[in-house]
Amino acid sequence: MKKLKCGVLGATGMVGQRFITLLDSHPWFDVTAVAASPRSAGKKYSEAVSGRWFSKKDIPANVKDLIVSDVAEVNAIKGKVDFVFSAIEASKEEIRAFEDKYAENDIPVVSNNSAHRWTKDVPMIIPEINPHHTDMIEIQKKNHGWNKGFVVVKPNCSLQSYLPAIAPLLKFNPIEMIITTMQAISGAGKTFETYPDILDNVIPFIGGEEEKSEKEPLKILGKIENGEFVDCDSIKISAHCNRVPASDGHMAAVSIKFENKPTRGEILEIWKSYKPEPQQLGLPSAPDPFIIYNEEENRPQTKLDRDAGKGMAITVGRLRECHVFDYRFAALSHNTVRGAAGGAILVAELLYKKGYFEK
Repeated sequence: MKKLKCGVLGATGMVGQRFITLLDSHPWFDVTAVAASPRSAGKKYSEAVSGRWFSKKDIPANVKDLIVSDVAEVNAIKGKVDFVFSAIEASKEEIRAFEDKYAENDIPVVSNNSAHRWTKDVPMIIPEINPHHTDMIEIQKKNHGWNKGFVVVKPNCSLQSYLPAIAPLLKFNPIEMIITTMQAISGAGKTFETYPDILDNVIPFIGGEEEKSEKEPLKILGKIENGEFVDCDSIKISAHCNRVPASDGHMAAVSIKFENKPTRGEILEIWKSYKPEPQQLGLPSAPDPFIIYNEEENRPQTKLDRDAGKGMAITVGRLRECHVFDYRFAALSHNTVRGAAGGAILVAELLYKKGYFEK
């Protein structure tokens, strides 16, 4: 099987570096181009990240000597890749312009960024929940007059701990949820060394996170009608988002009410047997099982469970009756693997398997 060539835009940042490490020895994709801001352009990748390489792993041998391109110079990358991952750090307007420029130049874009999440014809995908939203790609290409290029995004990391646990339960018509997230500092691009304010502290505010946690699920759970996304209107979500002193891993405490209340046993059996499309297709980054229920009363724990399924699985626990709604539980995901680069790589694997990438 001949591998596809991929590029990483914003390759020197924290998420960009995570892309580089996760793509090392990937069975389907090879990193053949890296791009970043003009200050990094022209340097070897190893030089561009010198003194700020976040991973405990070494820089992959096939990437360390790649010359970093200016992300604005699309033509410098065009001939080197079949598609790109986007982890660009810039304003939303600049990111949208960059990603559209790549798509216009026949380069598909799989984006970790939020800039295009609410663009009307851009699918926002968690492959285990809404793989069918890839149907929007041909509509998007037609809307813009693009040939091979398109833009697909993954959602915010804060909802990827709890929404996968809700999706298999949709047949019971969940109608109300209260979500309290406890989010790691890597979600802000920080380490304990660069974020001393978080030590011995909890900060009950993360700009924009509550809105994303409440609204993005509605697009993901929505449908396509007349060439546009129609948000799910049957669920109300109220979110509280907190930054906590954890390096990696986003935890969510969930209270949920159903129109048709299932039994606890039904929920557990559904979680246990849930085998969505990526697992059925055997995608390389798809964890199997996808949802892991832990019976211990004090689990999941961020430090112990965030790496489940190589950081791609969702760990759930503490399912119990709720005195206000129907049930409550805790759920955990790795925010820079499942919630960021790993989630985008899984999206790319889905797109490849469905034939959306052309060599």
